[in-house]
Amino acid sequence: MIARLRSRPRLPPRLSAGFTLVELLVVLAILGLLVGIAVPQLFKYFSRAKVDAAQIQIQTIASGLDLFLLDIGRYPTDQEGLKALVDAPPNLPNWAGPYVSQASILNDPWGRPYVYHVPSRKPGIAYDLYTLGPDGDATGPPTATANQRG
Repeated sequence: MIARLRSRPRLPPRLSAGFTLVELLVVLAILGLLVGIAVPQLFKYFSRAKVDAAQIQIQTIASGLDLFLLDIGRYPTDQEGLKALVDAPPNLPNWAGPYVSQASILNDPWGRPYVYHVPSRKPGIAYDLYTLGPDGDATGPPTATANQRG
């Protein structure tokens, strides 16, 4: 007699397979919706964070300019620029800087130097200090501060 070999019972095809194409497409669609909602919110947050960082940096630079004024008796000239807050300009024996902690603060969060003019182009203001913002275009409203002459 021939003994019959017992073969393993086969599982139904649905139990042995992975995910169906429809299931994968549904998951991808859900992930796409989540990304579509979350990513714009993240970009808004990051752009707002850079504007806030620029305002804080401008306040820090303004404090450094005031300290420079106290030591030297004047603000840095346009030729000296904000670099005078980090490196001593020639022929200034009372320079007691650096007046800002890091030279990198002299660049805005978008990597461009802050715009500094002394005297200000506005009457009654000692100097202009602002960033041109993310697009580098002066036509938009800059993040700005300026000291009143007092």
